[in-house]
Amino acid sequence: MIVVTGGSKGIGRAIVEKFSKDGFEVAVCGRNLESLKTLKEELKGAAEIHIFQADVSKKEDCTKFIEGVNALNKPIDILVNNAGVFVPGSIHDEEEGAFEMMMQTNMYSTYYITRGFINKMMAQKKGHVFNIASVASFMAYTNGGSYAISKHAMLGFSKCLREEMKPHQVKVTSVMPGATFTASWEGVDLPEDRFMKANDIAELVYSAYNLSHSACVEDIIVRPQLGDI
Repeated sequence: MIVVTGGSKGIGRAIVEKFSKDGFEVAVCGRNLESLKTLKEELKGAAEIHIFQADVSKKEDCTKFIEGVNALNKPIDILVNNAGVFVPGSIHDEEEGAFEMMMQTNMYSTYYITRGFINKMMAQKKGHVFNIASVASFMAYTNGGSYAISKHAMLGFSKCLREEMKPHQVKVTSVMPGATFTASWEGVDLPEDRFMKANDIAELVYSAYNLSHSACVEDIIVRPQLGDI
């Protein structure tokens, strides 16, 4: 089974679609229940999809999601920590609370959700964790602010987890895409083909997962052909 947070749209949805069509049972969460129901309906006929409404910026929702998935009593082959939020700003003048909001959504959720499932993977001696970070995880740029801080934290988390999981045969991959055409970029006055497609990221995750047992892609960095936006 593959578990995906923030899977009702964008990169998360593309990953759900890719793996579902390959026969993977899916457990997916998102804030919008109607979007989750639409996803399940549109993928009807593929593998079974379990939907959970959850706002993973809240620890109690992370806990409920973890409990709901574990209650399915299925092996977890893949965990994709994809839920995230981007609000542009600068450290010196972004709105009060921006730091806490983006850390809770982007980083704390990744920490809580991973801890909820990683012991099962360790016991299986098998599993793969994908953390969907950003090129903002390793570089600074104008209007990065607290978003970049949270994504730097995600990359550090991935590196630590990778070292911890080596003896347990659990793989960890950081995925760091540049500008990808998702809801975060709605309203931007740029042509759609200036961005990468969410399906591009899903294909990379799928390819990294399908390597042999003896290989682990630690970092995936992918940018638009014409460079960062």
